[in-house]
Amino acid sequence: MRSPLLTPLLISFFFLFFSFSLALVPANETFKFVNEGEFGDFAVEYGGTYRVLSIFRFPFQLAFYNTTPNAYTLALRISIRRSESAIRWVWEANRGRPVRENATFSLSANGNLVLAEADGTVVWQSNTANKGVVGFELLPSGNMVLFDSNGKFLWQSFDSPTDTLLVGQSLRLGGPMKLVSRASEEMNVNGPYSLVMERKVLSLYYKSPNSPKPMRYYSSTDMLSVRKGVLANITLNAAVDPDQGFATELTLNYDTGSTESGGPILTRPKYNSTLTFLRLGIDGNLRLITYNDKVDWGPSEISFTLFDRDSSWENECQWPERCGQFGLCEDNQCVACPTENGLAGWSKSCAPKKVSSCDPKSFHYYKLVGVDHFLTKYNKGEGPMGQKECEKKCNLDCKCLGYFYQTKGSLCWVANELKTLIKVANSTHLGFIKTPNK
Repeated sequence: MRSPLLTPLLISFFFLFFSFSLALVPANETFKFVNEGEFGDFAVEYGGTYRVLSIFRFPFQLAFYNTTPNAYTLALRISIRRSESAIRWVWEANRGRPVRENATFSLSANGNLVLAEADGTVVWQSNTANKGVVGFELLPSGNMVLFDSNGKFLWQSFDSPTDTLLVGQSLRLGGPMKLVSRASEEMNVNGPYSLVMERKVLSLYYKSPNSPKPMRYYSSTDMLSVRKGVLANITLNAAVDPDQGFATELTLNYDTGSTESGGPILTRPKYNSTLTFLRLGIDGNLRLITYNDKVDWGPSEISFTLFDRDSSWENECQWPERCGQFGLCEDNQCVACPTENGLAGWSKSCAPKKVSSCDPKSFHYYKLVGVDHFLTKYNKGEGPMGQKECEKKCNLDCKCLGYFYQTKGSLCWVANELKTLIKVANSTHLGFIKTPNK
């Protein structure tokens, strides 16, 4: 016997299905852009070339850009004054999957946004075909949205950040939970650094080709940390002064979804700072870029830097890239190049000697007293164990470049990457750098 509820449920299902099927983007709202024609004339981030699309809402505009020949990224740019403001890219559709000349970006009647090669090969899409989309809009915030007949967002660019958060954009549970750096100015693929929203804190990680897993080099324990529950979202916000009508504070607001919310102030610009974005840089540092729309010359500035001598968050010596491939950092400066024969003057060419064999008989270690590695502050060491046991762990790992040991607590850190070492006053903090036998 058929359930009396079955027929109404079937009717509701088919009504919903056909409603979505019949909902179409009006012909005058569909579009198709081809990556062809003249390049833009103005300075752009990463030194590339670009072609703008007519999707524009001040100060944002969509464009194709490239930094290597015939390898284009569809991206959203921000720029205040054309003549003096370098164009910066704050959202990208296809990082790591570039398209060529004559590629297309289109919104069809079925509601799907598609980036495709000239031969029709789909490179990126919004996956919203036949889901009720009736329109597309670039909002004043820089968020691009596809919406249904009730105004509900069915897709939004804020849900797919690369290395950048705009004001109002979030990392959140069930959505984007991290930013990933760009590899280099020329190479637009994922780089080694990531900013991750974890259960109770924000953390920064470095993924070395020598390491099986990312290495944490920063955690927001002191500045942004929840006591109860877990982080539900973290949002870049600009707090507006209701009397003067301009933003006075830029904050990272967090919410646990239940009992706790708040957020630290990053900076207080003395002008409208709603045109701001948070960028995880190629170098692994975290910065705010803020625009002043009332000036023509130099309208953008770095208004906050995480690893900085003037920052209350963290000093430069904790930043892996501060001293390049190898160097000793003290008081925010690279002060020495450690060698087996002592400390030499530091320069960008400072590097550990390469060990070419995994055989422990082919290498030894030299000792550094009063040093930490960027791993030691935010990662719990293994132990307790003896120093020789720690050394053995490095001996057995061909990719290990050295190990760090704290005699108090008998804690061990094996380092597959050296980079910046930190000078500390505590002589029980030791470093042992692997070097080839002569």
